Amino acid sequence: MADTGEDDGTRTGNRVDIDGDATGPVIAGNYNVVVDAQHGSTVTVLMDGQRPRPRRRDRIRLLPRRQGSPLGRDADLAAIAAALHAGESVQLWGPPGVGKSALLRYAARTLDAGGDGVVFLDAARREPEDLAQDIFEACHSTGGYAPSRGELPQLMEGVEATVYVDHADYTAEQLRTVMDAAPDALFVFAGREEVLQGTDGRAHRVEGITRDAAAELLTRELGGPGDPDLVTALWEAAAGTPLLLLRATAVARLDPAAGLPRPGAVRELLHPLFDRLDEPSLRALHLLGTFRDAELDPEHIGALSGTPDAAALCAGLAGLGLAEETELGYRVADGVVAALRERQGLRPYALERLCGYFADWAARPETPAAQVAGHARALEVLAELAEQSGRADLAVRVVRAASPALARSLRFGVWGRLLDQGLPAAQRAGDRQAEAYFTHERGVRAVLTGNRVLAAVLLAEAGILWRQLGDTQGADAAANAQQYVPQEPGAGAGSPDAGSPDGPGEVNAPEGGGSDIGSSSTDPTPLQDPTAGTVPGTPAPEPALTPETGASMPTDPGPTAPDMPTVPSDPGMSGGGMPVDPGTAASPATGVPPTGIGEAGGAVAASAGAGGAGAAIALKVAAVIAAVVIGAVAVEQNRSSSESASDTPAVSAPTPTVEFTAPTDPVDATTDEPEPTGLAGTWNGSDGGTYVFTDAGLGTYTMADEDGCGNPTSTEFTGSGDTYSATAPGYAREPCDLVLGQIRTTITLGEDGDTAEVTQEVVSVVDRSARCTTCQSFTLTRAS
Repeated sequence: MADTGEDDGTRTGNRVDIDGDATGPVIAGNYNVVVDAQHGSTVTVLMDGQRPRPRRRDRIRLLPRRQGSPLGRDADLAAIAAALHAGESVQLWGPPGVGKSALLRYAARTLDAGGDGVVFLDAARREPEDLAQDIFEACHSTGGYAPSRGELPQLMEGVEATVYVDHADYTAEQLRTVMDAAPDALFVFAGREEVLQGTDGRAHRVEGITRDAAAELLTRELGGPGDPDLVTALWEAAAGTPLLLLRATAVARLDPAAGLPRPGAVRELLHPLFDRLDEPSLRALHLLGTFRDAELDPEHIGALSGTPDAAALCAGLAGLGLAEETELGYRVADGVVAALRERQGLRPYALERLCGYFADWAARPETPAAQVAGHARALEVLAELAEQSGRADLAVRVVRAASPALARSLRFGVWGRLLDQGLPAAQRAGDRQAEAYFTHERGVRAVLTGNRVLAAVLLAEAGILWRQLGDTQGADAAANAQQYVPQEPGAGAGSPDAGSPDGPGEVNAPEGGGSDIGSSSTDPTPLQDPTAGTVPGTPAPEPALTPETGASMPTDPGPTAPDMPTVPSDPGMSGGGMPVDPGTAASPATGVPPTGIGEAGGAVAASAGAGGAGAAIALKVAAVIAAVVIGAVAVEQNRSSSESASDTPAVSAPTPTVEFTAPTDPVDATTDEPEPTGLAGTWNGSDGGTYVFTDAGLGTYTMADEDGCGNPTSTEFTGSGDTYSATAPGYAREPCDLVLGQIRTTITLGEDGDTAEVTQEVVSVVDRSARCTTCQSFTLTRAS
């Protein structure tokens, strides 16, 4: 995270406390937030003249770590310099291991910065909005302030910095979001795919190094020149990829007697490297693999793997091409996770120990919020592993411990991702107190990000849950936050900031990488009294990604198993991974048995109608399979709050209506393509539909889709092994942008890889009486 600098004395407003720990005011737009780790955060609004005045730094200089000069990159450096000299942003793109990160870091340190300075950031698994806050803090002394979406470009106007962003695997629209946050800055992005085009800037492909550069690399690593013919053959087999050439030299350095590998094996060197590692190095690499694509500080690596001098050990792994050094610490290099899963005899780390360690660390008052935010992906992976292992209680523990610090870090995108994991985990664990807390915090986050509909729904539900638990402080906090739900444009002449572009009157779009559902721009449904009915939270878990296949390194959730002694591998594995022992889940503190998916413990079944007697809500679900529109029941709402408890809503089940539309981006089946794997390809459904999935990398598949109003969108399916899933909002029939629930679609591949079973289930709904009558199961058969 960027250094926020010193307080300039211009801040006003309330302190932000977490169990008595306050590190400074946290203000988002016009909102002041007091973070409470027990009863949910409270929100107040700053009046005119009270908002902070961020001070621009005299010198902007946030550089990457030092490294050696990349070999054979003079032409690439010249291309970057030419683009910047012409006033254009540039994107470096190419496959993993080709040297984009090394080139980007070197350029950030050596090219003429010009303008106001240089900022270097790592965007791996970061939302564009969080990255924009990083840029803002790098350029300003902020004093714990996150400007509104509309105010940020104004504050960044005139800042002519050069911003280098590594691992910027964003869409073109997401890149524009980042660039729009600093309209006068120039950007140099690095990512896997070419997406920057036209007026946004120029794209520059980074290819393998030349034969001469490869010979120089081998000479440098081996301490002397190699056989010219063998060097040429290795260079050709590796297509000039520096990572593969580095691994080839690593084999020779670890086993001088064996020398350089044969050229045909240059892409299969991970297992020979594993065989040559000492036990501490293998333990540390196994730990990094368990955390998949997350980066870890060496302090945590040493504590969890029991390895001394973890920083030097991990630097050694990076020198072998097995790990990647980042600004925070280390993560595994490309291809390592998949190879580690195949290795025999690696005993999984104990999941309970991993979760307990990071939960305790994140909850400590002395742990900086920026450090917790920096490890957010690691915390997210732990929550995912806990859920996959049937240990929802551990997922709750991790997210509950990290949430206050993430809120205080002002990285609302990743905060939302973790909250979206915590809420369904709390429901499955039967932890009603955690359910109330996560629902409350999601509502507060929706207020801060300007999502009016979601904020009203979640805060009303949080109030109900708090009251059912007898927590009046939590209920009061939820009611207090409700009064600051952003209003429609032009509404609220008497509101504190009516007409202000940055106050509650502003309606911001949901964050691009976050979890907001429903429309924040229009909502004809009046906000309802939270005491009148139930409006459960609508969790939308963020898909889990891994560097290679989307599958995770296995963990051992058992409470007593030792961490690292090797044992024979057990053939009983889930999802193609290593053996997982789920152990015994802890009982929820409330004593309530775990609830089913979508069953928020204790939520009220009745719902007060916005339209009075006879008002009805119809639920339809946005398609996650070829724009299916799913019909639903009509729910007759309570006629008045004074009706008896026996006067329950009447439910009718109309005939399901299913409509199909062609995907917006069909794949030409006649095009010569590699043999499809996973979900990639065209499938015919037993329901009569045709579905096209595109491999987006990192274990993710995308499919053209439509939202509740028929607008084109894209749905992401993620998973591992033979199971992939996606969660999408459910919408009202009228208005079409009103979100009423969440539907999860799961696709399970058959053993032959050419058939699959599709199932759909309701994860959550606004009214417990509503049911999706056309959520169906059917079969897919691969067409190409």
